[in-house]
Amino acid sequence: MRITLSPPRWTLPYELQHRVPELAPARTYFQSPRAEFEAAYRSQLDGHGIDQFASRFQEIAVESGDLRLVLLCFEDLEQVGEWCHRRMFADWWQERTGAQVRELGPLGPAFEQGVLM
Repeated sequence: MRITLSPPRWTLPYELQHRVPELAPARTYFQSPRAEFEAAYRSQLDGHGIDQFASRFQEIAVESGDLRLVLLCFEDLEQVGEWCHRRMFADWWQERTGAQVRELGPLGPAFEQGVLM
């Protein structure tokens, strides 16, 4: 499910079947430095709350017939210094629910060294 304001500017090898605009960062802080971005994004998430997201995820899982949901944004986390709101959401979700949101695929040495997140 896409959690971005806009679709990617390139062709994907798969279909984006769902969109959760509540998880997309707002344009008002999108270009902000990371600390400001994260504070604004977490405030946005808090405004929606765990129950709203859990309900939306359940709705998508039932509609698609699959409990395995994948949150998609399009930053390349294998690049040193790159970060994304998907991982910010994952941290926020884990802090509030205790449930871990794991990353699919290798993230490369930058992530392993703690440079990202």
